[in-house]
Amino acid sequence: MSPVIGGCQCGAVRYAMHVDRVEKPHVCHCRMCQRATGGLFAALAGCAKSKLEWTRGEPAFFASSNLAKRGFCRDCGTPLTFAYDTPEARIYVTIGSMDDPERAAIEGQCGLEGKLSWVAFCEEVPGGVTVDSAAAAEFYAGMKSNQG
Repeated sequence: MSPVIGGCQCGAVRYAMHVDRVEKPHVCHCRMCQRATGGLFAALAGCAKSKLEWTRGEPAFFASSNLAKRGFCRDCGTPLTFAYDTPEARIYVTIGSMDDPERAAIEGQCGLEGKLSWVAFCEEVPGGVTVDSAAAAEFYAGMKSNQG
């Protein structure tokens, strides 16, 4: 197994994902992800939290809502992670922070309700809106954004 490695722009924070393949590489178009990354969408790839090791430094975390936290480098600001505060124990790293982002070809899209009308990106990749089921609606019903 060759770990998936990456880190921030300044090198203060580095990580290794001890997996053969990242899980659920995707882009999220929701407004929270747009604001958190400063981009048109967030590109993320995941693994079990127990499979992610910080090999140099550690990120700072921001509770972007009452349901999730985002990790970033406190020195250069690079967005690094996203994780819900659930027992699922999954964490997602930003694909752009990976040393070899080719290992995380996008397989899906989410948050399409926030997709900007003029963005044409991965149109052939399947996707859906954030709240696409009763279970999702229940989970997100009490979400409060902390992004201002």
